[in-house]
Amino acid sequence: MERNKQIDVKGALVLSSTFHFLYSCARACVLPFLTLYLRYLGLTPSMTGLLMTTKHLISLVWSPLASFLSKHYNKRRAVITGSLVCSAGAALILLLIPSTGVETLTSHCNISHLSVSPTEELSDYVRVVGSVMPTTHTTIVSQSAAHESSPTETTSDPVSSAVSMSQATTYTLQLQHSNNVTTQWSQVNVSVANHSKGGKIIGLESHHSASTTSPTVRRVSRSAEKEKQQQREKDEARLEFLGSLKVMDVQHQLFFMLLIVVSIWELMAAPLEWTVDDGLYEYLDFVDASDRYGSTGVWGLLGAVCGVSGAGLLVSHLDCLIGSHTPRSAVHFYSYAAVTTLAVPVVAFLPLYLNKKRSRSTGLFKALQLVRGDFRALLCAATAFLMGLAGSAVDDFLLWQMQDHGSSELHMGLSLAVALLSRAAFPLLSGRVSKLLSPGRVLLVGTACLALQCLYYSFLWGPWAAIPVQVLSCFSSGALWWAVQVQCEDVATPGTERSVRRVYQALSLDLGAGLGSMAGGFVVHRFGVSVLFRGVAVMLLLWCLFLPLLQWKAPRQRRINYSRLLAADTSEVSESESEQETDWLEKAMEDDKQ
Repeated sequence: MERNKQIDVKGALVLSSTFHFLYSCARACVLPFLTLYLRYLGLTPSMTGLLMTTKHLISLVWSPLASFLSKHYNKRRAVITGSLVCSAGAALILLLIPSTGVETLTSHCNISHLSVSPTEELSDYVRVVGSVMPTTHTTIVSQSAAHESSPTETTSDPVSSAVSMSQATTYTLQLQHSNNVTTQWSQVNVSVANHSKGGKIIGLESHHSASTTSPTVRRVSRSAEKEKQQQREKDEARLEFLGSLKVMDVQHQLFFMLLIVVSIWELMAAPLEWTVDDGLYEYLDFVDASDRYGSTGVWGLLGAVCGVSGAGLLVSHLDCLIGSHTPRSAVHFYSYAAVTTLAVPVVAFLPLYLNKKRSRSTGLFKALQLVRGDFRALLCAATAFLMGLAGSAVDDFLLWQMQDHGSSELHMGLSLAVALLSRAAFPLLSGRVSKLLSPGRVLLVGTACLALQCLYYSFLWGPWAAIPVQVLSCFSSGALWWAVQVQCEDVATPGTERSVRRVYQALSLDLGAGLGSMAGGFVVHRFGVSVLFRGVAVMLLLWCLFLPLLQWKAPRQRRINYSRLLAADTSEVSESESEQETDWLEKAMEDDKQ
């Protein structure tokens, strides 16, 4: 009975597909919208890029290390369960961090319908002045801004943009006037406080001149006035310094708080994917069914489609959650925590097998050597790196571009869902594509499609404008990874296929995405989102020009698939055919040595 349970391949595939569906659904509920929430909190684009870079680099280092440790101590199931529970809790901690004041110009309940770009400078000024102004003045300005801005206005209308800019100028003048008034009142308070020390109350200058006739008294009065003026200047400088220090601390305090929370979140979530993949693959390999493990990836994509579209639809049709101080975007984090909790019971039934003979660390080092020793493999790795760099720019700032053109969470969710569905549909076309194009040509086509997508994103004009071009994700993402998988099979030796694939994934999804997020954040901060997408498109188009030349000059090596030779049925091969196979094998080995 126990033996039948161990070889239940169909049940293992169902459990693994269910887990991948739920976990991918949970991640899709929040991760695509994370940078949008960071923008709502008040982070600048450069800070957002640094935060996402830290997230990718933690995943790059911690994922293989945590997978190795969980295998070494035989604690895979405990690591998976703890990762699910702790990552859900860490995500909810983000909701406890307050914003820096961007909400003074946007609604708590509908932050996606208004564009931030026309009044970006105004929001920065509100944050700077609001930190040194009394709370009353900031509240009055925010209430007037909320009263004068209509929820039906869209930023695509040039008239409304002009009105927004005029309102921004008005609010800036109001803030400057309020700041001057506040400075005057602070000077009066300081003056009164200084004169009131020791129980002495000094009146106006006219009263002093009328009541003091002695020269000695006049000299004392002048010295007192001089000391008072010096003390007043010192107090003003001190107040100005404390005000600027407070402004710096508010902005950077928010950044460092988010950096700590996001880092903890990624530390909790990073070990999950590698640990689950290793355990399930080793189990299927133990029962000689490892070739059927690839079907779980399709279910992961379908789960992501459900998560991103469902979260966008839910958030776009909700009002305020708890009063007027809780944004609707908090639903993304609650959805992530809820769906992650649903995946916890599935972990108890996952068939995880521990193969102590396999060494993941040595497998990765060997995979790196294999990739480095093949020029075509290096070209594929460079392409994967550039695609990860460009993909991170799209993932981090596409929703910002859509929000600036009036898109709501519904438009964003549907747009991302179309891209994921297109990627999931590529396996249906892979047979025909392989007959028409070689893997190298498929890499070229995928890079060109992503370049066209980025160029299209820089010219968006309405809420639904980004959806049609998402169909190209079938080639820019699905075809790319199909070509990478074919290259992995050509380069890898028996037992290193998954390690070589992990090297390409780390170069693209972690290292390339991390550098792309950092560079993209600084470019958006300095030039804007549209310039970022155009720059990425130019970079990819240039690579499309150089890639065919490099592939043409690359030496073509014919590798022997030893695993297929070992799997051949020798009983059906005649003696003469076996001798021919032996001669061919020896000749191929001699050619490789040369």
